[in-house]
Amino acid sequence: MNHPDSPASNDTLAWSDAFLLGHGPMDTVHEEFVDIVGRLQRADNAALPALMDELVRHLKAHFEMEDKWMLETDFPPRGCHMDEHAAVLASVEEVRAEMEQGDPAICRDLVEHLAAWFPGHADHLDSALAHWMSKLRFGGKPVVLRRDLPLR
Repeated sequence: MNHPDSPASNDTLAWSDAFLLGHGPMDTVHEEFVDIVGRLQRADNAALPALMDELVRHLKAHFEMEDKWMLETDFPPRGCHMDEHAAVLASVEEVRAEMEQGDPAICRDLVEHLAAWFPGHADHLDSALAHWMSKLRFGGKPVVLRRDLPLR
């Protein structure tokens, strides 16, 4: 349920097995990201600054970890993936600074964009990295077991 100061949407980002990529450390950090974004979506205006600080700290560690993996494993499309990380972090830091001027709407807009961005980023860029690292370590793609997904 959203707080009265938050948007009236029921589309809060929530973790599910659909986000699993089969690389434990990546799945863990993604679950943390989804949790922070969901809490930002549900937060009242007074809680936004502290949650944005938490998001910045999380993203710095999250992106640093993935960037390190890409460099250490010589992941072929690392350039565009790392550029996207840098752009997202820059946007979050800019919004955090602008939000200090007293307008929570800019934060809420960013959070909704992050909630929309993450599934595609994870499905395309991060899954390729998870597959790459699994192939290097085990010789093939990771096996991912998911619960409660509709069969096609």
